[in-house]
Amino acid sequence: MNAKFNSKFFSGMLLCVCIGLIAMQLTEHFYWLSSNGLGLLTLAILVGIGLGNLKFFTPVVKDFSPGIQFAKQRILRIGIVLYGFRLTFQDIGDVGILGAMIDLAVFLSTFGLAIFLGVRYFKLDKDIAILIGAGSAICGAAAILATEPVVRAENEKVTVAISTVVIFGTISIFAYPAIYNLGQIYFANIEFPLQFGVYIGSTVHEVAQVLAAAKSVGSDVADTAVITKMMRVMMLGPFLIGLSIYLSNSYEKILDSQSTNNVSKYARLRTLKSGTPWFAFLFLLVIAFNSANLFSVEWVQYVILIDNFLLAAAMAALGLTTQFSAMKNAGMKPLFLASILFLWLVFGGGAINLAATALSKMQFVI
Repeated sequence: MNAKFNSKFFSGMLLCVCIGLIAMQLTEHFYWLSSNGLGLLTLAILVGIGLGNLKFFTPVVKDFSPGIQFAKQRILRIGIVLYGFRLTFQDIGDVGILGAMIDLAVFLSTFGLAIFLGVRYFKLDKDIAILIGAGSAICGAAAILATEPVVRAENEKVTVAISTVVIFGTISIFAYPAIYNLGQIYFANIEFPLQFGVYIGSTVHEVAQVLAAAKSVGSDVADTAVITKMMRVMMLGPFLIGLSIYLSNSYEKILDSQSTNNVSKYARLRTLKSGTPWFAFLFLLVIAFNSANLFSVEWVQYVILIDNFLLAAAMAALGLTTQFSAMKNAGMKPLFLASILFLWLVFGGGAINLAATALSKMQFVI
């Protein structure tokens, strides 16, 4: 690692840290921001997006990319792991098997819709349909980056796919609090915050966006949303393994038998290594520690403060890398597909949540 790379890395990290600190100061001194849905994470993303899309600032973001990417990927995962100190296994029990089944139904329906519409209707390249579908169905940019080595997509396709899910996931941050306020009118009951947390976790793209949207509603909703989302993230590993096995058949049409076997083995090994969401399991381990009450309340509160700072820096990195220019270059079809998937997640995912909740309450008498 040379000095030049070190300079870019630390400069990018410092930029994300500064934006995170600005967001923390804004929420601390201007309470009306958080009371109107503009919490810490939302503000960090917005400031990042604003700076990242300024023409004169775009070269700076590109130059500091190593540090920004580290914050967006590694720091975010550390923040999610530490988020476990806010939760216990009792909270997971409140979500239960119902949340897992909702996650599975949303994942399968969203990815299937992406492939059907993307390839058959919009005539998109299969790789980009898979990438957008994975990002929408599982966990946004993280799923796209994990899927890329399996489908071997070009960098341009990856950029377009990430841009679509980040854009519509960011819209979710503002849309879901409004949906929550509307839902309180028609579905208000003591269980509604819990149910809405499952809804957010099972339908919003990114882990970061789930946190931002849910925290704008309330801490009780955020806890349930994160647990539900982490269950959804854990589907990434099995999905990539299955996708690798499926796509290995198409490799055989291009490569000879010996190289095909090597490619298949290599792809599967890459899938197991890069696709397994290890941070999700660390998240559960931290919850186990917290459930055992091994640490004092004061120590846990200190860790939560550090976690807020890390998450704010990660949100800033996510905003800085949201480039609207990539969408213009890709044309409208990927955007149309992503918008339909977004609407499906909001309305179709909502219908799945309502149906699952209703079925869980039914009592069958034989």
